[in-house]
Order: sequence, then structure tokens, then C-alpha cells
Amino acid sequence: MSTTKAEQSLVVLGAGVLGLTIAYLAAFAEDVSFNIKVIARELPGEDMDSQAWASPYAGANWSPMELGGRDERIRMWEQKTFDKLWDMIPTGLVKLLPTRLYTAQEGNISDLWWKDLVRNIRMLSPSDVPESFKAGVAFDTFSVNPAEYLPWLRSELISRGVTFERRNVRSLDELRSLVGPDGILVNASSLGSRSIIGVEDTKLYPIRGQTILVHAPGLQECLIANRETEEATYIIPRPGKGQPDTAILGGTFQPRNWDTSLDMQIARGIFDRCAALAPCLKSAEFRILKHNVGLRPGREEGPRVELERIVLPLERTHGLVPWNESPANDRDHEESMLVVHAYGFGPAGYQRSWGAAEEVLELIKVQVALKRT
Repeated sequence: MSTTKAEQSLVVLGAGVLGLTIAYLAAFAEDVSFNIKVIARELPGEDMDSQAWASPYAGANWSPMELGGRDERIRMWEQKTFDKLWDMIPTGLVKLLPTRLYTAQEGNISDLWWKDLVRNIRMLSPSDVPESFKAGVAFDTFSVNPAEYLPWLRSELISRGVTFERRNVRSLDELRSLVGPDGILVNASSLGSRSIIGVEDTKLYPIRGQTILVHAPGLQECLIANRETEEATYIIPRPGKGQPDTAILGGTFQPRNWDTSLDMQIARGIFDRCAALAPCLKSAEFRILKHNVGLRPGREEGPRVELERIVLPLERTHGLVPWNESPANDRDHEESMLVVHAYGFGPAGYQRSWGAAEEVLELIKVQVALKRT
């Protein structure tokens, strides 16, 4: 049977990993056709050094996080994303990553919520666990390189006719004419959703991360030291065609810290902790390429993925919505705009991206089907 595809206007606000992945699934959907435009202040391939967005600075691997074990919806996002990126390993965009995770608590594999998600999981023998830890587990996972993965997503979207526009959006009113009366807006603006008028989500907060990008051919294994402190310790080798044999050394996990300046004392602590796990960091082949500081988009209550219908023009109790000179901005003409929110993924944007994007697309498709009836 052939499916008649009706063109549907879709505007994606945000070009981080979530926004791009949502746009990708929409662009490659077989049962509905979208006219897709991505609006963002920072664009992949052009603004990779900007600290105003989180995606370029991510470790971009899969590692276990507590929320996945407590929320079945999030666990499914992680499972779908893991399976998708695992299948992409042959492309070279994704790296198969043998991993060792050391913990300060004793335990066994049966206690781990993620035991059936990763590949080749096994407990480490006591002789393979550093003295300062009580237990360790080995497993196979993956990593991607944001410097190559984000531009790849963008190039794939352009090949499907998706357009990109650089714009600093301060109010949802500004997007009214672009979305149109029957279109849908995907709000994947990350921490921007805290201050964009019409969203103003004060549950969002930054989680400061500082890392070191290194060239270290001897690093072929991901190492994670799991401690309940703001000093996260991890070594994440990553794929790279243009710049091979790189790894991220981390790091910090500092909630509600907006400081994006580099702290060399913290950098020294990161290097010393990582070198204790991987002595090859002190070899002659090792080179520091870059110091990174980024803000992860944390959110109280976890990620927000939901549908909202917003009445336009915006009316807030503060009564201070900026004027938009667009012809569509008629203050005497009230209409609504359908918005699907997808933000607040904290340190887990990459490892939940495909699963969350799939849920967003299903929400969009339901609305498209309703418009047809």
C-alpha cells in the first residue's frame, strides 16, 4: 500500500544532540513528510568552541546513571539509544569501547539495572581492582566524538532538504510566523529554556563540567571511578577520522555552578586522578590538546519531554513580553502554537538521544494524524 504524505511544518529550536536527532528522525520518517527548519544560536561545525551550549563538550559515551534505574521511560530511551549507536559502530562515527568501572561499594552484577543493556558484562577479579576501590565491573559500551558526530547529523539533514537558521530566540512569539498556524515547534533549547519567554522553566540548572582533551594512543579502554563527589573521574577514548587517538579526561560534576572559566588547579586534579588509573598518560606520546569547560543542562524532576499548546501572543503575569515586529504578531489576534518540549537531559543527552527523539516524533505524528481527521 502506498502512503500519501502531507507536508507538515516542523521547526526545531536548538541544534544540540537532541534537536539534531529529533530533526533527523523527522526528516527520514517514511509515513509523514515534514518541511523542517532548525533554528539555533550555535550551529554544529561553526560554533564548536562556544561555551553557550553543552553538546560539543560532552563525554558522549554511554555510562550507567541512577535515573535510568529509577524511571522505566528513561531506561527505554537508553536501551533504544544504546542499540542504535551500537549498530553504527561499523560506520566509524561510533567507537566500540571496552570499559572498566570501579566502585567504592561491594556488589554483584544482579544488582545492576543496566546489566542487560550493555554488552559482555562481567565482574572484575579483586586483583584487577585498584586498592582504593572495593569492586569493579567490566563491559563493552560506545563513545562518539561530538566534533565529528554533530556535523555529520547536520550534513545528513541538509541532504534531506532541512534548512538551518542562526538566530538568538528570546521569546516564543518570535517563532510564530515560522511555525505557522498549523505547524509544530520542537523546543530543544537546553538551558535556554530557563530564560526563553514563553517557557521560563526555573527547574533547569547548570551542572559545571571541566575536562581535558588529550592525544594518547595508548588509551584503548574507558575507565570510570565511581565516587559520590563533585570530582568525577573518567577516561573516555573516542573515535576520530580527522583527529584519531584522542580521549577525554574528566572531570567535575558541580550542580548550580555557572562558572565557565578554566580552573587550572582543577585541571591538575583531573590529570593526577586519571594518570593514577592510566599511567600511559605520562608517556612521551601523550599530548594535551585542549581544556574544556561546559554547562550540562540539569533539571529538577528530570528531563522534560511533553506536549504543550501555547496561546499567542504571549501573556505573562509580568506583562513584559518584547514586541515582535513580524506581520504575524497581531496583538489583537489570538491563536495557539503546538510545542513539544525536549530538554533537561543533564549529563545524558547523547546516551538518551535516539530514544527520546523517537518519543518526540511519536508525539508529533499523533498531532499530524489528528489534523488529518
